[in-house]
Amino acid sequence: MIAHRDEKYYQGIIRELIRYAHEPEWAEFKVNNHNPEEIGEYISALSNAAALNGKTHGYMVWGIEDKSHVIVGTDFYPSLEKKGNEPLENWLLHNLNPKIDFGFYEAEIDGKHLVLLVIERAFRHPVRFKSKGFIRVGSVKKLLKDAPDRERNLWRALDQIPFEERITAERVEGADVLRLLDYSAYFDLLDIPLPSNRDGILEALAKDNLIRPSDAGGYNVTNLGAILLAKKLSEFRKLNRKILRIIRYHGTGRTEAEREIEIDKGYGNGFSEITTQIKSLLPSNEIIGEALRKTVLMYPEIAVRELVANALIHQDFYATGTNPMIEIFSNRIEITNPGEPLVDTRRFVDAPPTSRNEQLASMMRRFNLCEERGSGIDKVLFQVELYQLPAPLFEVPPGFTRALLFAPRSLSEMNRDDRIRAVYQHACLRYMNHETLINSSVRGRFGLEKKSKSSASRYIKEALDAGMIKLVNPEASHRQKEYVPYWV
Repeated sequence: MIAHRDEKYYQGIIRELIRYAHEPEWAEFKVNNHNPEEIGEYISALSNAAALNGKTHGYMVWGIEDKSHVIVGTDFYPSLEKKGNEPLENWLLHNLNPKIDFGFYEAEIDGKHLVLLVIERAFRHPVRFKSKGFIRVGSVKKLLKDAPDRERNLWRALDQIPFEERITAERVEGADVLRLLDYSAYFDLLDIPLPSNRDGILEALAKDNLIRPSDAGGYNVTNLGAILLAKKLSEFRKLNRKILRIIRYHGTGRTEAEREIEIDKGYGNGFSEITTQIKSLLPSNEIIGEALRKTVLMYPEIAVRELVANALIHQDFYATGTNPMIEIFSNRIEITNPGEPLVDTRRFVDAPPTSRNEQLASMMRRFNLCEERGSGIDKVLFQVELYQLPAPLFEVPPGFTRALLFAPRSLSEMNRDDRIRAVYQHACLRYMNHETLINSSVRGRFGLEKKSKSSASRYIKEALDAGMIKLVNPEASHRQKEYVPYWV
């Protein structure tokens, strides 16, 4: 309940509100508007706006001129108002969902009669009046559905529960839980025995927050349970757009798709299929040895695996209308996930492990499907150098994170940006192994012979001039120069 205070308290709130140069989104000034329908809509709009703006309450004040904020008084007396035969306050409460707390309070300032409506902020769900949600955009009251960006941000503000703990299917019978989730994969991935009965299986899933007993009977399936172990993600309506898409194109552009695959499984039980399908679509080369002919993928399998796992785990699950995606071209692979990264892409190598989805990351680690220590990108860079590939590129298109692996190219085909990126990443990798970048290590990175010292020096200078590396000791002789990443 909103506690009742003395008149001075409400006078103080009103005086504070009229100091604003313009109406804040969580407050509205009126003079004599008695329309019950409009008051109900404003309760919804101001409650939701208070939640969106981090306020504990929204306010509506009668007796204040809208534009000038001058105190003019009002002839509105809420205790006398009715809708039909029902008192106004009761009627408003019956038409709100959920039934938040609000109260009308009368006050007098400078001999003028004023009314203050104090409205509890929305919790858990947007407040709706007669089944319609409203929101304030500046000083304008709008239907919530007509302000999709505000609605999306409001839901985020309302729900402080991590994505993984939210419920995607409610009151599911035990037998249906086992039908929807690949429980056998859970025990296989953890390398633990499968319980002998249904109750034991359900208990194990509940301990890892994959399901949760429902107060109304049965079980609630959490987002974590479905995103990890769904037999079909498409059976969970809210998670349908989290299905991984794999597309192979003809050539270097997106005009002609040769094949498209959707992996309609959880990321845990479906990860083996994901890697198998990607492998089947990647270009490869045949190497003929003395007695054997073998096929070698153009890209290091470990690097692809780590980047795919990162994309799945670190995506922004609140981003709507977008799937994680792997696109394979003749000259590159692009791995894209919704959500911009939480750290600078240049610091992917050394930054401590940070994820939007800590529980998902933890479970994927326990399944031995990813690194949680932050060493995944180290592995990618090591494998890329081992294969003598161009340096990977990490991009941040608006709202997304994208990792690019490039097909083999000769050094003469690499441009200046390619070389700078390769030298910088090489310096990072060396530093993480407690080593420094030197001329000979750069020659090794690019496959140069010893006589190509001058070329290596030129590539080092490019990265130095770009501010991506720095000298350890500026006073060192030319032959003894060592370099580290710029952030050391």
